[in-house]
Amino acid sequence: MSSNGPLTDDGLVQLLTPAGERVDHPDYTARVAHLDAEALRGLYRDMVLVRRFDTEATALQRQGELGLWPQCLGQEAAQVGSGRALATQDYVFPSYREHGVAMTRGVDPVDVLRQFRGIDHGGWDTTEHNFHLYTLVIGSHTLHATGYAMGVQRDGAVGTGDPERDTAVVTYFGDGATAQGDVNEALVFAAVNNAPLVLFCQNNQWAISEPTTRQARVPLADRGPGFGVPSVRVDGNDVLACYAVTAEALERAHSGGGPTLVEAFTYRMGAHTTSDDPTRYRSAAEEEHWRQRDPIDRLRLHLAATGELPQDFVDALDAEAAAFGEHLRTSTRAFGRPPTGTMFEHVYAAPHAVVEAEREWFEAYEASFTGTEQAGGHR
Repeated sequence: MSSNGPLTDDGLVQLLTPAGERVDHPDYTARVAHLDAEALRGLYRDMVLVRRFDTEATALQRQGELGLWPQCLGQEAAQVGSGRALATQDYVFPSYREHGVAMTRGVDPVDVLRQFRGIDHGGWDTTEHNFHLYTLVIGSHTLHATGYAMGVQRDGAVGTGDPERDTAVVTYFGDGATAQGDVNEALVFAAVNNAPLVLFCQNNQWAISEPTTRQARVPLADRGPGFGVPSVRVDGNDVLACYAVTAEALERAHSGGGPTLVEAFTYRMGAHTTSDDPTRYRSAAEEEHWRQRDPIDRLRLHLAATGELPQDFVDALDAEAAAFGEHLRTSTRAFGRPPTGTMFEHVYAAPHAVVEAEREWFEAYEASFTGTEQAGGHR
């Protein structure tokens, strides 16, 4: 974390301008020096496929195949850049919009869609991917992340000097969540326990219809020092800067240096969810301003300008994205309807008396419908 060096006018760490030009930073340029052209194309591919996933999921919801969908349109750089900086053993606590992070952790996107179809609580193995289930209660998962980070610390998996053992925890949340008590409590506990935690705030500037200016009078990253947590603001539409800033925060956590608050200043170009109509609270001019700062276009322009975006790569990626979209559509439409009783499974790690009582009541309730139908009646 640094408060020095060349920053953009709004105080954001930046390594790639909206026009695709590389700029140097004394503290962060070295963090991406090992990313060659192939690695940059990999980041570009990641972002393109994340956007295709988001586009297909939005369409599937409009067609009635999903109950709801929270778009991440415009936030691909913040998610892919930070996600690719993680070590295999690091653990992620997402909110509900981290589709790009999920994909960088190897989560099958179809499993993400299962949750929004309403047929399970989250269809991936959290231990396989070190990626927790999505959390719909705003900010609550940040305390879970802090507790997990404190556990990792007490297990002796921090500050050993072994890059394959030292573990950090990353929790993602939006600007609106910073107004929640849970997030502030997480900062308190992380700070006083020197927990190996990166608190990654994707400031997309809108908490549904409430702008960030109605939530804070200062940049959100400025809250960190009040808790004793090093903080940094980064251009959230710059995938290289997001990678570099996260890499530094992870290094601090891995080595025993404690937590970091990262504010990735980005923009939600889509709706909050498919139940939202952003035209009611923001202007077309504002949306167009941010379209000119599209994170995918930014990296594409850079690769094209440096001659590192060959046509065969573009054609292959187009074909991959098309096949990916077809796979998502086919898989979602093939979802069966699970037995309704499965809603009572995996609620707690161990059997729970209240849940079991509710299961028994529900099974009797369902059986009453079956008996009526067999008798020739309807309810």
